Amino acid sequence: MANKIKVDDKIINIEFRDKNEYICLTDMVRGEEGSDHIRNWMRNRNTVEFIGLWESLHNSDFKGVEFDRFRKEAGLNSFNLTPKKWIKATNAIGIYSKSGRYGGTYAHKDLAFEFGSWISPMFKLLLLKEFQRLKELESNQYNLEWNVKRLLTKTNYTIHTDAIKDHIIPKSNYSKNNEWLLYAEEADILNVVVFKCSAKDWREANPKHVKKGLNIRDFASINELVVLSNMENINALLIEKGIGKLKRLEELGRLSQKQLKSLNSADLIKSLKKETDMTFIDAEKKDKRNG
Repeated sequence: MANKIKVDDKIINIEFRDKNEYICLTDMVRGEEGSDHIRNWMRNRNTVEFIGLWESLHNSDFKGVEFDRFRKEAGLNSFNLTPKKWIKATNAIGIYSKSGRYGGTYAHKDLAFEFGSWISPMFKLLLLKEFQRLKELESNQYNLEWNVKRLLTKTNYTIHTDAIKDHIIPKSNYSKNNEWLLYAEEADILNVVVFKCSAKDWREANPKHVKKGLNIRDFASINELVVLSNMENINALLIEKGIGKLKRLEELGRLSQKQLKSLNSADLIKSLKKETDMTFIDAEKKDKRNG
């Protein structure tokens, strides 16, 4: 599971390991010779003592003998320490490195905040502020807002289905027993333009959620629910005007992406997808995991 926060115009990834948050140090100094910043921070005597004591408190497999060696050498001109060297020698768990799209050097939040101080006191304060803002996603405030938006979407769906009943079904050759297919097809137009996925595709990728009676919209972000509600109204108007499905799909796709981009840039936090009643996660990471 991953989240993102924005600090000083930098998008910083946060990952979870063993129910603990790890913040990407590389993102914190991206564009500023990040690897050098991290190495310089780690070769500092105070840093070595701090991360070593943290490991001693949280890691039963930490190799204290190697830590003592690094502590004695810290401060010497010849001393050099990298995350890889530290992890290999001491069996550390507070820092790790990974490659790929979300690659970089990650550190437990306790250590990441200390690295923030190394960058600047102001950066650390901004980092703490945004981290706390992210944690507020677990509060009733965000869950209440999500539930309100979900209810609004369901309410507007009635407007959408009425348009289908009044303007599409009378012109179709579907029997009474098969009219539900038209409603499903129109609902999937909205799913595709907002979520880039049909209901069927989502169900096939998430069988455990389906068994619980959940659907793709139960895991939307607040911003996605806002746009979905808007698209229901717009699609109803387009249906009343007699505009064909392909043209509606094209227009709704253009409008939905424009609105999502605008809302996400205004509030990055509300762009995170809902995973449970208490947590939200990064959309791209969730899609990659479900794929």
